[in-house]
Amino acid sequence: MKILPLTACLPLLLLVACGRAEPVEDMPTQEELAAAANAAAASALATAKADDVESRNYVNMKRGFSVTFPEGWQKDASASTDDGAVFEDPGAGANVRVFWQASRNDQTLQQIVEKVSSGAEGVDGDFIGDNEYRGTANDNDGNNVAIRVLRQPEGGTVIATFAYPEMLSEQYQAIAARALDSLEIFAPQGGAAQKVASPDGADNATTAEAE
Repeated sequence: MKILPLTACLPLLLLVACGRAEPVEDMPTQEELAAAANAAAASALATAKADDVESRNYVNMKRGFSVTFPEGWQKDASASTDDGAVFEDPGAGANVRVFWQASRNDQTLQQIVEKVSSGAEGVDGDFIGDNEYRGTANDNDGNNVAIRVLRQPEGGTVIATFAYPEMLSEQYQAIAARALDSLEIFAPQGGAAQKVASPDGADNATTAEAE
């Protein structure tokens, strides 16, 4: 067996080494690495914010409405039902109540608003078209109340109220406006909600729907 001299092997070794080496210009620079890291961090932050907003959404598929409540608020399970929910600010005594109710064929939006506002003081608001009302009132317990009422095309009314201590008006007015602005209605799951035809029915009567 012949052993090749070292000088004969050198060209072959250099050729193999050159074939495995990567050009320096193909390696990312420090600036490129930093930019990629910043982009990844920004993407993660955006995803976290999106997840946070999603976790604060209340969606009632059965009754056809949704609302986004303020960050840090908690759902009051004992006061919530299949027709809606109550969210509270545990530290300040503020709350958001959003509930669906069946609409009678002969009941106008103005009549619904008058009933919701009965017993309150300083009621002031405006009807926006035929199916929406926005207003404010005082509940006689030292709380301001922002109100939004929406009538669904399929039948039914969604009533949202945001109550907060009058002494904290400056802090809560903008928060209340954002929460009520987020209220949206859509077609209920399983088809259109039915109306209560009889005017003698119970005030809190609702219509059974297929699950």
